[in-house]
Parts: sequence; structure tokens; C-alpha cells
Amino acid sequence: MKTRIFGTIGVAMLALAGSVSAQEVTDPVAAAPVSEQPLALSRIDPSKNVVLRYDIRAGAQARPAYFGSDDYTIAPDFAIRFDYAKIRGLGEYGDATGSRPPSALGLRGSLRFIGKRDSGDHDELKGLEDIDPTLELGLGVVYRQRNFEAFGDVRYGVLGTQDFFGEVGLDAISYPNDRWELRVGPRFSFGDNGFTDTYFGVTDAESDASGLDAFDPDGGLLGAGIEATARYRFNELWGLEASVRADRLLNGAADSPITEMGNEDQFRVRVGVTRELVLQF
Repeated sequence: MKTRIFGTIGVAMLALAGSVSAQEVTDPVAAAPVSEQPLALSRIDPSKNVVLRYDIRAGAQARPAYFGSDDYTIAPDFAIRFDYAKIRGLGEYGDATGSRPPSALGLRGSLRFIGKRDSGDHDELKGLEDIDPTLELGLGVVYRQRNFEAFGDVRYGVLGTQDFFGEVGLDAISYPNDRWELRVGPRFSFGDNGFTDTYFGVTDAESDASGLDAFDPDGGLLGAGIEATARYRFNELWGLEASVRADRLLNGAADSPITEMGNEDQFRVRVGVTRELVLQF
């Protein structure tokens, strides 16, 4: 069930504000008339006080039906990724022409939706309590260079369960040509005691009802894996993105009776269409 399936513009705007001071503001449209500029640049009005350029991704994913499951389900996938921001008086992040990726240390927003776990939908979970859908919100730190990115995110459940979850990762990035971006790197996930109790624990009452052994897992490192992503741009506006991720559950997540009925190896495959948009005012 691990997936972030949608983002919000407001959260990302606040997150980018922490990184826009890395570079001075320049006037990217002074060198050429609009008719000769790249489309990504010609759609930016340099007189605006705030400019945000971002990609929306919408598609589908195959993921575990719940944490530790060996059953998979098809679910929607949605995300927002910002690649350029300018706030007058603070500076700009990224490249207005769209020809260079951002190179800066900054903050970003982080959001994930975890769907409901309904014991009635899975015979192996009968006797366990249902878990409400959860919306996690948080912040992350990201450092980006052309061929390297490192990040760390921490989120808290603001709707549904009230638990902390974190993730860190590294990516090596390559550009075979001006249409392709390829990424690959490790991922490590963490959860507090509340998170592991919610998704991997078995209370005494649940043990009596389900026949599973009671289990009270500790928080900490819950998983390690690797993710590979490919992005292809058809033109300045439209593109396609696909990724494959494999995780191995660890420690309390791997030792849970819930995982023992399923699989400690968790996979996710997603594919979606991307569309670039510009917000300016």
C-alpha cells in the first residue's frame, strides 16, 4: 500500500520557498525574441512576482494490497514535481529555459495517501481490525546536482492514523539525450512505534480473533530497496514516466505475522503521462 498518489500545489509552494534563495534572479528572456525562445521559456512572463513551473503526472500503478501482502492491486497514481520557481526579492530555483535541472539545496513538500485496509477483503486478515485511510503530510530536504540527487522526507498522518513515517534516498541521474532522463538509486524507509503497531502489530484481542500470534513491533528501519525511473518527453509539454521499485521489509516489519502470511519482498510498478504547467501571478 506504500505509494504517494497525489500532491498539492500549496504544499509544494511552501516547500520551494526554502530553496529559492540559492541563486540570484536573472532575466532569461532578454536574449531572444519570443518567437525564437523555447516553449518552456516563452510561456514565462518575467514581469510576474511569482512563477512556478511544474509537471503533473497521472497514471496507474501495481502495488501490494497492504503492507506485507503478497497480493497486488491496480490503483491510480498522481504526483506533482516542480522544476522551476521564482519569487521576486528572494531569487529563483532551477532554470527558466528548461534546459538544465535545478542545482540547489532546499526544502520540499511531501505527501502520501495510504488506502484503507479492510480485513473483509482478505481472508488471511480475518480477525484483525480495519485500518482507516490515512493522509500523511510533511517536509523533506533535497540536494540536487545534474547527475545526483539525495533526499530525506518525514511525514505525519494528519487524517486517519497519527503516526510518523520517513524515507531517505539517493539517485544517480543520466541524460542519454534531450528527451530522456534516467534515475536509479537506493531507498530506506523508517516508521515510529505507532506506525509499526498500526500496520504490522497484532494485539491480544486480534490474536484471539484471528489465530495469529500477538506481536508488538518496535519502530525504526522498516525497509530497504531500490527504484529505477525513466522519463521521456514527447515535446515541451507532454511526456511519459515509468518506474519500478523493489523493497525488502526489515526488522519489525519483516517479523510480523502479517508479513509472514504474505511476503517481505514488496514491489511497485507505475506508469503515467506527464504534462508541464506554469503558474504565475
